[in-house]
Amino acid sequence: MPKTLMGNREMWLFFAFVAIPLIEIALFVQVGGAIGLVPTLVVVVLTALVGTVLVRGQGLAVLRDLQHALRGGGNPAPLLAHGAMILAAGITLLTPGFFTDAVGLALLLPPVRAALIRYGAARFSGRVGVQVNHPETRPRDATVIDADYEPVEPEPAGRGQSGWTRPRG
Repeated sequence: MPKTLMGNREMWLFFAFVAIPLIEIALFVQVGGAIGLVPTLVVVVLTALVGTVLVRGQGLAVLRDLQHALRGGGNPAPLLAHGAMILAAGITLLTPGFFTDAVGLALLLPPVRAALIRYGAARFSGRVGVQVNHPETRPRDATVIDADYEPVEPEPAGRGQSGWTRPRG
């Protein structure tokens, strides 16, 4: 069987990098033809500005929720996934174009993000492994170093004890 230049993943990336600009160009031509050049440019700039405000607000909210979850010992994974999607929404909203704006605005909707997280969790659940360094889960052949220790309090340094603060003489 001959080797191909690209696998399935590379082919999808290639397709996305070719298709998305073509879609954006077609939409610019259609919208520009319908409403004119200046209104088209104004819409593109306004969606970038509105998107920036929305991304900032939602990003700060997720960051706040993440801090609460970490302080309370909760699971940060869903919040990290939401944060990553909000970041992707920001990138797509700042990219000029109508298609990318639609994708970015969709990613700002919590139900859309939740559905994508469920899809990703179902798709990758068997492929991702987590390693826990716990004695019951450690492999039998793992090297373990056991040691005793005693905490030592540092002696308080008075003025002039180090080379940096010693008076010159």
